[in-house]
Amino acid sequence: MLGIGAWKQRMVDPAAALPGREQPLPLHNRHYVTGQPLRGEFPGAQRVLFGMGCFWGAERKFWSIPGVLTTAVGYAGGYTNNPTYEETCSGLTGHSEVVLVVYDPAVVPFEALLKVFWESHDPTQGMRQGNDTGTQYRSAIYVEDAAQQAFAERSRDAFQKALAAAGHAGAITTEIARDQPFFYAEDYHQQYLAKNPNGYCGLGGTGVSCPIGAI
Repeated sequence: MLGIGAWKQRMVDPAAALPGREQPLPLHNRHYVTGQPLRGEFPGAQRVLFGMGCFWGAERKFWSIPGVLTTAVGYAGGYTNNPTYEETCSGLTGHSEVVLVVYDPAVVPFEALLKVFWESHDPTQGMRQGNDTGTQYRSAIYVEDAAQQAFAERSRDAFQKALAAAGHAGAITTEIARDQPFFYAEDYHQQYLAKNPNGYCGLGGTGVSCPIGAI
């Protein structure tokens, strides 16, 4: 049984989702750690959205990787345009908390980012991550093209085998999809753990290594 608050662990019906708003939330377009723009054009770069539970810790995993040009946190995978954090946490937008990773594939291959993704959280927990429960904490990879999707699906299958070999009985529940709009979160969420070094981070992996050579 899911218990109290179980409705927040089920995806909202699109017809019941909050309407949102036309205008994006205000954004200070500068990365607090790297100084790079959060929104803009990066010629030759590729993008991916990772949902790994609370997006504060997820973003910190990626911003210092060589070849990652910028990161930002926001909302994706749901139905509400330009939602707020409170709306997303209500379970009435359908969005997952995600981190946008913009990267140079000539410096860091996509499969290296996937390895960080799989090893940094538990992708078998459904609509939660640790003590954080709700649809906004689900595991997700939102890609921008067919090549990324194929890599993501192969990495999922390889990691599932690694989990089974390590005695982890759970099945991966990660959602993998293309062409999901990304909505930037409020300024105070951007690079939150750099601004608040003692802030909450509920991120935790399974301890199983992702066999990147098998992807």
